[in-house]
Amino acid sequence: MIRENLEIVEKNIVAACEKAGRDRSSVTLIAVSKTKPVSDIRQAMDCGITVFGENKVQEIKDKTEEIKEPLNWHMIGHLQANKVKYLPGRVCMIHSVDNKKLADEVEKQCAKADIVMDVLIEVNMADEETKFGLSKDEVIPFVKEIADNKHMRIRGLMTIAPYTEDPESNRVYFKGLRELKDEINALDIPNVKMDQLSMGMTGDYQVAIEEGATFVRVGTGIFGERNYANIK
Repeated sequence: MIRENLEIVEKNIVAACEKAGRDRSSVTLIAVSKTKPVSDIRQAMDCGITVFGENKVQEIKDKTEEIKEPLNWHMIGHLQANKVKYLPGRVCMIHSVDNKKLADEVEKQCAKADIVMDVLIEVNMADEETKFGLSKDEVIPFVKEIADNKHMRIRGLMTIAPYTEDPESNRVYFKGLRELKDEINALDIPNVKMDQLSMGMTGDYQVAIEEGATFVRVGTGIFGERNYANIK
């Protein structure tokens, strides 16, 4: 099932890139493996997938201890400052930086590890009360506030669009995130040059690609429905 699903997702990504006049290599598929067993991840690995996304620090710890092959792990879920210490050396990017306390802790822990962590700023483009992330108006002041951190590299923006049966209804949020990225780049903030947009999930990643996504986070479309009883 996973191989067949990946073939469908790949065809959709290629079609969306062609529609938008983009090169396929400009989009990275993140296979979101949250709640899924290592056996499923290994099936995806057998299909050539090397980029995986997790929502929980504990799952990242458990899975990176069991899977020793060199993979690119992304922390894509809400992150508490007290869990940051477990991520240096395990993940290559954090997608969910949305407050000063968290940014400061990423800086502190990555300084300890003597690494520079790539991060994305999470933006709540639809202003949903149930979602984490900064409001659109808060983003530029926040980027300026944390831009001097030496051990984190601000690479771009991330958003989780509303759940919808109609992917087109989320186009406005994806377009808005791309425009916000361009606005920030035009400000020439020292140490900030954004080149990544993490947006689009199983239900709407094709629209996100058409609007400039460089990372799409697909879980259910690859692995099937979640079993939340597996979450620790």
